[in-house]
Amino acid sequence: MEVLSSRVILRPGDHDRSVRFYRDTLGLAIHREFPGGTVFFLGQGLLEVSGTGDSGPSEDQMLWLQVRDAAESVRELREFGVAVLAEPERRPWGLIEGTVADPDGMRIVLVEVPPEHPLRSDVRQPP
Repeated sequence: MEVLSSRVILRPGDHDRSVRFYRDTLGLAIHREFPGGTVFFLGQGLLEVSGTGDSGPSEDQMLWLQVRDAAESVRELREFGVAVLAEPERRPWGLIEGTVADPDGMRIVLVEVPPEHPLRSDVRQPP
């Protein structure tokens, strides 16, 4: 199988409210719109908000978004009235993570990669 592109699809309880949240509150840029749906740029991926759902997100589902400064991002979102589920803290694996929720309760983990973390290291061996 050759994967050419991918996206996460959310079926929100209130479509317009969720589009406003992802567009206006999180500030995601719109990739494309179609009747009943909006696709946002999500870093190197895409997030589609389309249709409506009635069961809400599972606790087993979350969005993982890398940001430059997790504490500042959580502070800004709190000022917009976004529910903060967990304050940013350094996790055992070395990343700084804080968690907020979208209007339907979808958990969004805001992740900061500290400068000394292996994800920022060049692991190639010199020639």
